[in-house]
Amino acid sequence: MSAKKLVQAFYKSDALIDPAVMQTYLHPEIEVEWNSSKGPITMNYEEIIAFTTELSKAYVRTKVRMSHILQDGDTVAARYSHFVKTIENPREEMLLAHFFVIWEVKDDKLFRGFQMSQVS
Repeated sequence: MSAKKLVQAFYKSDALIDPAVMQTYLHPEIEVEWNSSKGPITMNYEEIIAFTTELSKAYVRTKVRMSHILQDGDTVAARYSHFVKTIENPREEMLLAHFFVIWEVKDDKLFRGFQMSQVS
């Protein structure tokens, strides 16, 4: 699978709210550097799984609407908006944030991520 197809499959899956699915996409040595609205965050494999577990407690559904995706070798850049449905109100879809991410893929897994987000 190409790096671009892997990233597309990742964001189309339930990985963002399902730790078991998330594990299938992550390289064991993954590291994500995230410039969030709350400041810089760096996460490793265990921290990403824990974060996904927390998200699964708040959201019943997530959807990513990707506007741009580009590949150069094993590196993929994507721009997308992340929508969620909360457990409290599962019928209403709300925009969570806008993201830009650069993924480095290694061994057909997400290996390094460099992400920026802006809350809607």
